[in-house]
Amino acid sequence: QVQLVESGGGLVQPGGSLRLSCAASGSIFSINAMGWHRQAPGKQRELVAAITSGGSTNYADSVKGRFTISSDNAKNTVYLQMNSLKPEDTAVYYCNAEVLISVVPTRYNGYWGQGTQVTVSS
Repeated sequence: QVQLVESGGGLVQPGGSLRLSCAASGSIFSINAMGWHRQAPGKQRELVAAITSGGSTNYADSVKGRFTISSDNAKNTVYLQMNSLKPEDTAVYYCNAEVLISVVPTRYNGYWGQGTQVTVSS
């Protein structure tokens, strides 16, 4: 069993900043990648950012230049630094991880955090 624990969500004014954290624990051989998705009311869930164990990153066009994803592989933890926040960033943010659960054969499984609310409003 793998659990992802998130922190850092909350209410912030437009132009402000937040940093989200997500730590994975449980039956983990290793983690291939971790990332963040978000879902606003009435909208589809979308990828925000992802990072591989090798440090390669990927961002949604809507957050490029404003958000930065990073990780501490030794702690199985991923961070999302969110700057210049806009009202349209308001959503529930979900952490996920692609976890190595079998070595022979090699097999990964995806796990999700409970979600944390980010609200950008005056």
